[in-house]
Amino acid sequence: MDPAGQDALSDVPVEGAAGPTVNPLPPGVTEEEAEELRIELSKVEEEINTLRQVLSAKERHAADLKRKLGLSPLNELKQNITKGWQDVQTSNAYVSASASWDDFVQSEAYKKTQETLSQAGQKTTAALSTVGSAITRRLGDMRNSPTFKSFEDKVGNLKYKVVGGRGNGDGISSPTDTTPTQENPPF
Repeated sequence: MDPAGQDALSDVPVEGAAGPTVNPLPPGVTEEEAEELRIELSKVEEEINTLRQVLSAKERHAADLKRKLGLSPLNELKQNITKGWQDVQTSNAYVSASASWDDFVQSEAYKKTQETLSQAGQKTTAALSTVGSAITRRLGDMRNSPTFKSFEDKVGNLKYKVVGGRGNGDGISSPTDTTPTQENPPF
């Protein structure tokens, strides 16, 4: 701030702040013509404002009528989408594309491809089923093998030694374990 208590920028002129600015007249336009154009512009701007007010009132009235008729914006959107879809379906481009698609589906190449893919899918399903059965059978055989039973007994004995048969309270031991477990050990 300067010593007078005012900003140093206060004496910089601001455009449009100090009364109406005078625009230079375009060449060939007299002062009278310019004044007539300004008056006409003012009238047109007033008409625009009036039309905006009338339009706003009409929109409010239309919204009120729609509300009384039970028409919601969602219903209007649905109707617009339905009408738009109907317009698309009846358009020349859609009808032409639809006919082309129908021709393609009826073609021999499409039918052969569809048949081949169907057969491949059936063979793949059968193969995966066979593999699944083989894995299940192999795991069953492995579980019944002496090596697995020996491993299972060792794990069961180790668990019994570590948690003392009370582990999580289930008292489950190996199915091949011959060591009796105590339900309530003395310690």
